Amino acid sequence: MTINELQNNVIEEFADFDDWMDKYALLIDLGNSLPPLEEKYKTESNLIEGCQSRVWLQADYVDGKILFKGESDAVIVKGIVSLLISILSDHTPQEILDADLYFIEKIGLKEHLSPTRSNGLVAMVKQMRMYALAFRTKEQQG
Repeated sequence: MTINELQNNVIEEFADFDDWMDKYALLIDLGNSLPPLEEKYKTESNLIEGCQSRVWLQADYVDGKILFKGESDAVIVKGIVSLLISILSDHTPQEILDADLYFIEKIGLKEHLSPTRSNGLVAMVKQMRMYALAFRTKEQQG
């Protein structure tokens, strides 16, 4: 599926709920369904700066695509990590760099997060794009 198709699925899933308490519950469920990150990836270099809670993000380049893994020690943040991974993982660096992550606005995520969580969300997206840029540069150098 394309990144936009995956985003549209997320938008539809969140559209089923009017109440933000239900949307938070969905985020927590998504976070709980995220496989735990192996301890060897919980390193300083995988920690995302700018997040209030601890968020680790691991990126692997496999067959021209980036596979993301992540974890957080905060349940709602872990749900956000899960959403970003479900949308961006298993795509090429260029697809990730070209992606317009409109789902964040459409589901109302940014406006319902505290300023520190909102900054963390921006930091996570930025880090995923940095990985994509690094892998694309590596690709181009052959």
